[in-house]
Amino acid sequence: MDLYEYQAKDLFAKHGVPTQSGIVVTDADAAVAAAEQIGGLVVVKAQVKTGGRGKAGGVKLAQNASEAGEKASAILGLDIKGHIVHKVLVTGAADIAQEYYVSYLLDRANRTFLAMASVEGGMDIEEVAATKPEALAKVLIDPLVGVDAAMAAQIADAAGFPAEVRDEVIEVLQRLWEVFVKEDATLVEVNPLVQTPEGRIMALDGKVTLDENAEFRHADHAALVDLAAENGLELKAKEKGLNYVKLDGEVGIIGNGAGLVMSTLDVVAYAGEAHGGVRPANFLDIGGGASAQVMADGLEIVLSDPGVKSVFVNVFGGITACDAVANGIVQAIGLLEQGGDKVTKPIVCRLDGNNAAAGRAILAEANLAVINVVDTMDDAADRVAALAAGA
Repeated sequence: MDLYEYQAKDLFAKHGVPTQSGIVVTDADAAVAAAEQIGGLVVVKAQVKTGGRGKAGGVKLAQNASEAGEKASAILGLDIKGHIVHKVLVTGAADIAQEYYVSYLLDRANRTFLAMASVEGGMDIEEVAATKPEALAKVLIDPLVGVDAAMAAQIADAAGFPAEVRDEVIEVLQRLWEVFVKEDATLVEVNPLVQTPEGRIMALDGKVTLDENAEFRHADHAALVDLAAENGLELKAKEKGLNYVKLDGEVGIIGNGAGLVMSTLDVVAYAGEAHGGVRPANFLDIGGGASAQVMADGLEIVLSDPGVKSVFVNVFGGITACDAVANGIVQAIGLLEQGGDKVTKPIVCRLDGNNAAAGRAILAEANLAVINVVDTMDDAADRVAALAAGA
């Protein structure tokens, strides 16, 4: 789960990272009131879960409260890399002597954690990384040791932080690691980490990604979810305990096992090239125990997507045999229709593995008009793509 800047800063403050508070508002009048409360120069910052806000016009300086309202009005509704701004953070303007960059992230390639730091922070850190890679220090972190004072010093020295801020940066690096570990994050980034004219170090911005697999350890993280910004189908699927991700396509995908579903996405995308560029509409893994209710829940979610034109149910029978899955599909369609949801979109089923022949026989005997049984994965992908294209 990605956090907004203001949420990231709240976590920073919770763990003793020096940062700057502000007031989150959703309209221009509230921005005026917030600026009056803060007083003096303020900055109005778009709250979106993406970078590049400054270059996109999502960060503006306001001389007074009235101007803060004008700036907020200009930013609200702005499209920043596909993210529409619905709220802004009004915060006091900070004097900046120098901008730095620090982050911790999960390094999947090396199966460890990685610290990155640079004394050339700010809006152009991506350009620095691309054109001056030597200016961005990268230090692997032993997860069993973490970031103690010695490791923080190693990171600070690798990045070349000046002597006058080195000790304070070392302290901040340890605090940020505490955020990373104690909040179960996969990313903690500060850009910019600033030095004020008085020599203080402060996290002026923040980006945090939390590991949703660790939600059971953090009851308080539920309050960080922005329900208004979440995809409705994904929320509904989550409530039903389904692993569902919405995509921009026309073929609904249901499979048992993450690996099989990922392979199905690839095969459907490839087959779709011959049918006008048809693409997968979602990722949905119903797991090994595909009961009738689980299958019904999955079909309900997938069929609720107005962009879906056809559905591919791709199952490899293992612990749960294909005949049980086939019975689940038949019962699922019955459950949906009993609930008033008439199933009209074509469903292509490919069953393989344990009791596959029996499963296909059950679907054939059910004689449901919407069901198309295809033996192979490639042929099924071609069939479902053709149906989505209107063939």
